[in-house]
Amino acid sequence: MKQVIPPARPGAVPRERLRQQLRVAGTRLTVVVAPAGWGKTSLLSGWASDPEEKRRIAWVSLDESDDEPVRFWSYVLTALHNAGGTISTGPLEALDAAGVPPVDLALPMLLNELAASELPHVLVLDDYHLLGDPRIHEAVEYLVTYLPASLRIVIAARTDPPLPIARLRARGDLTELRAAQLRFSPDEAAALVSAVSGHALDSATAAAVWERTEGWAAGLQLAALALRADPTKARADDRHLLDYFAAEVLPGLAPGQRELLVRAAPLERLSGELCDAALQTTGSAGVLADLVKEDLFVAALDDRQQWYRCHHLLRDVLAREATADPRDVLSHAADWFAAEGRIDDAVRHLLRARRDDDAAELMRRNAETWFFPRGEAATFLEFGQELTDRAVGPELAFALAYAAALCGDRAGVNRWLDVCEARGTSSAVVPGWHTFRSAVLCVRAGYGMPDSEAARSVVMVRQALREETEEGGAGDPTVRAALGAVLGRDGRFDEAADLLLDLWSSPSDRRAWPPSLVLQAAGTLMISLVESGRGDECDRVVREAGPLADAVERIGREASMPGVASLRIAQARHRYQNGHMEEAAVLLRRVVPLAELHPRPTVLFLGLVYLADAELARGDRPAARAALARAREVVDEEPVSTYARQRLEQSETRLGRAGTRTAVRSGVLTEELTDRELSILRALQGPSTQREIGAALFLSINTIKAYNKSLYRKLGVASRQDAVTTARELGLI
Repeated sequence: MKQVIPPARPGAVPRERLRQQLRVAGTRLTVVVAPAGWGKTSLLSGWASDPEEKRRIAWVSLDESDDEPVRFWSYVLTALHNAGGTISTGPLEALDAAGVPPVDLALPMLLNELAASELPHVLVLDDYHLLGDPRIHEAVEYLVTYLPASLRIVIAARTDPPLPIARLRARGDLTELRAAQLRFSPDEAAALVSAVSGHALDSATAAAVWERTEGWAAGLQLAALALRADPTKARADDRHLLDYFAAEVLPGLAPGQRELLVRAAPLERLSGELCDAALQTTGSAGVLADLVKEDLFVAALDDRQQWYRCHHLLRDVLAREATADPRDVLSHAADWFAAEGRIDDAVRHLLRARRDDDAAELMRRNAETWFFPRGEAATFLEFGQELTDRAVGPELAFALAYAAALCGDRAGVNRWLDVCEARGTSSAVVPGWHTFRSAVLCVRAGYGMPDSEAARSVVMVRQALREETEEGGAGDPTVRAALGAVLGRDGRFDEAADLLLDLWSSPSDRRAWPPSLVLQAAGTLMISLVESGRGDECDRVVREAGPLADAVERIGREASMPGVASLRIAQARHRYQNGHMEEAAVLLRRVVPLAELHPRPTVLFLGLVYLADAELARGDRPAARAALARAREVVDEEPVSTYARQRLEQSETRLGRAGTRTAVRSGVLTEELTDRELSILRALQGPSTQREIGAALFLSINTIKAYNKSLYRKLGVASRQDAVTTARELGLI
């Protein structure tokens, strides 16, 4: 529905001059920007459906519910895949990666596939002004910045999108269609009014209509409807548009049409079945089809005409006409969506109907079976924020904490676990766990604590294990896997290895584990073995867990299972320990970027230290220095255990630094530049923007700005040009 090009409206006037502009536009971005009623969607749908347009069109019709990054990009990536060509499902599947912004994984994968494709595509984002999440706008800007020749983007909105419009315009990378270009010419206006009204206009009437509306599409449509009802009328007062709707459009509706639209005003999308259920009536599909046929401000959203949208201005008028409580309609709609298996839409309508208790119960029942398997953890969290406090019981709070963990939101994990404990846990149940309290302790230690508090996390998980097994039961295997993980974060690898080897030793039990737990336990066990000098025990783990990791990588789901990164990093270290330096370096170069997506810094830190060792063993000292510089950033950016800091210091001592020490000793520099600062300094010589430099170095724009501030301070300069000049004078670049 949202990814189908809207069908052409009856009476639509071919606007060849504008379609031609859209066909020949070779710029990265085309914006069609004008206020409501200027015919943006009609123009674009006519162009996109025109046989003269040979490119593959991927269309997304946006609404307020799409203002969430994963939801937005899932629609975009699905539309591009469905448009045909060579865009696979890989980027879409990458959205499942826990806590990973789309710009970090899914979009680079998409760009790689587009760069390898020779088939031209166009992505159309209609009603983009309805989106306000800055994460979406930043990711769209990233996509526009690195767009290959095989994709062009068209955005329709009422206001300029928050993108670098001025820069794109200056570079010749922007095509613009605004109200001045969308305004109907006198001939186009006469053709439109004649087609919609069914009355041929004489030249005087046509000129009067055009002058009064100034070529405004909605005004022309209104004038045509007025003329259809009374050939003596052809006026549309755009200063009082809602009153005009009420006075001129509503009276022209048949009683059944008016009743349906007034009662259905709370619904953003309409279908025959939905309206029948929400309004407790029958025959809605026929009424909606008639409204579309008569062009009464209801538009079909798909070629099969199963879903419709009422013009928002008309909805405003209809809402003023309504006398019944809209919550009844929203409640019935929620029940219908739930029966159709559209759980997110059901919850959304329950929240709008202020049925928080029912929304909370539906979320609780469907967290593990609907939201999480579909990668909708972020949506689940948003719903949780809208619920009243009293509606969130301990079991739902636990599910919300787990959703926060999947999204990499440590503060959210702790906030919702605090709710669990405040509401009491005596009667609450988590499937598979002996006690609710042990589940809460385990999740808090595993996801709510920083790596720097690993010792405290060990105490908490040990307590959870005691509570799980105090009556002689084995307890959920997740507890032992979590204990092994926190022991490893604390540098207690021998203990972790003993515990996890015991857990791993029962293949019959392991067959009941979910794949994510198998890979998590295998990855932690492998790292514990290589760190404790017991690499000879690694081969069995690789034989037993490797095929599952291979299968996950074949379908491109490794980003959503952090255990794969741990397993591969440990495999590479095992090869290094066996003297296979080149193999180790090749594997680590491939999997360390995957560990960047891991919610725990210790795994990434170890991968970078292992990579530095492998590169140094190969004789590539610059590559080793770069890996250690990134490891230092990881340690400085997020608190890690004492073990991790000591391990890094040992590696840095072994490798040594030469860099800018001469300048420091001579007094020219007051402080030594880091390797990362030097890499940014080299990039500042070129024309790349800060955002482009960040993308090339896999750093955010805010991180780049922070590095530049430090760099300027150390060099004693205040601008980019001065930094480059001073660095050249010192022989640093």
